[in-house]
Amino acid sequence: MGDAAELHDQRDEDVPPLSLQQLRVVSAVGRGAKGVVFLVQSGAAAGEVWALKVILRGNIEKKAKGKDTSAAKDGNEYRRVSFEQQVLRQFDHRLLPKLRGVLATDKVVGYAIDYCPGRDLNSLRKKQTEKMFSDDIIRFYAAELVLALEYLHELGIVYRDLKPENIMIQEDGHVMLVDFDLSTKLSSRSPRPSPPPRSVPTPDTSSRKRVSSLQRWCSSGFMVDDSDAPHHRPSLNSVFPAESDSVEKSNSFVGTEEYVAPEVILGEGHDFAVDWWCLGVVLYEMLYGTTPFRGSNRKETFYRILSKAPELVGEPTPLRDLIGRLLEKDPRQRIGLEGIKGHEFFRGVAWDSIVEIARPPYIPASEFDEEEVDSKGIDVELFVEGIFGSGESEKNNNGGDNGNKKAWVEELNDHQPPKIDNFLVF
Repeated sequence: MGDAAELHDQRDEDVPPLSLQQLRVVSAVGRGAKGVVFLVQSGAAAGEVWALKVILRGNIEKKAKGKDTSAAKDGNEYRRVSFEQQVLRQFDHRLLPKLRGVLATDKVVGYAIDYCPGRDLNSLRKKQTEKMFSDDIIRFYAAELVLALEYLHELGIVYRDLKPENIMIQEDGHVMLVDFDLSTKLSSRSPRPSPPPRSVPTPDTSSRKRVSSLQRWCSSGFMVDDSDAPHHRPSLNSVFPAESDSVEKSNSFVGTEEYVAPEVILGEGHDFAVDWWCLGVVLYEMLYGTTPFRGSNRKETFYRILSKAPELVGEPTPLRDLIGRLLEKDPRQRIGLEGIKGHEFFRGVAWDSIVEIARPPYIPASEFDEEEVDSKGIDVELFVEGIFGSGESEKNNNGGDNGNKKAWVEELNDHQPPKIDNFLVF
């Protein structure tokens, strides 16, 4: 499973092709290990504002044509890009992106979705007085995340990369999940009963490193297997029925280091339950301002994820109880959708009307100013090629072009977290 063809949607005609000539490129707003995100405006003026994700065509084609086993296990970048676009075509949900157009030139490929001026949830958290959210604010964002994940799971999609940087704040203050290149498709499943409450089991500091599918061996000694083939894990000792024993599983080793679920590290196959683990890590970070299992290196972080209980400092509260149940290491005892929505923390939440709330906790000001658009524009192909190409263009370009490229990259870095390592991917 996980093949992009399986997600083919009949609404292809609704997604128009884009050309760089019809877009006004305002600025570069983010980058990762595979490409760059640009803020663009459709049409000559007063058009819609989109986020355009652009990837160098040569990079994905090289990996798609690779014949050695390492290239195959790299997760096939071409397949991932195709999969992400096909997933976006399926979405019809208030809290998920709408695919606005697809870009393809001789040098780059990409797609456009709605731009979120509120940036991401991590940026918003850092603006808070103590870099933490109150329980009431957490409840609102958590409820929207539950609804978004519920929708994805109904489509048979495991998100696998829930983290604050992938939770964007829309113009009206509601959230939007982005970046689905690490998602996978499994058989849809029926809801399972959640296990009864368990004793709630604390933190470290935070610096994220993406566990890339390109990493065939991780320094902690866990072998990376990027196969998305169905996998059925040997049964674990548990008093609960093993829904996992009859549900298709993925064996890929992907995610973001501090958010990875125990079953992913163990390589025994994982399913939809990994998203609920990630939600627990996100809620913990919103409450305490740090992730619960971070160590001084990847080996220690994975050790903590596998063996340490989260320190839920403070008096017992419904939120702390929910986090503890989400961060249950056995995926079969981890709380599921039914238990989450019925949990005391969400008592009184009107699930059918959350997305209609007119005044979310934070409504961002628009960051787009017509007056500030660079009249010289940005050469998207040159920009992306300069960052992700072979480097030959930089060697051959002396003078003006190289200086402009350097300025663009400096501008781009202004939008990035201080340290971007090889594991950061969109």
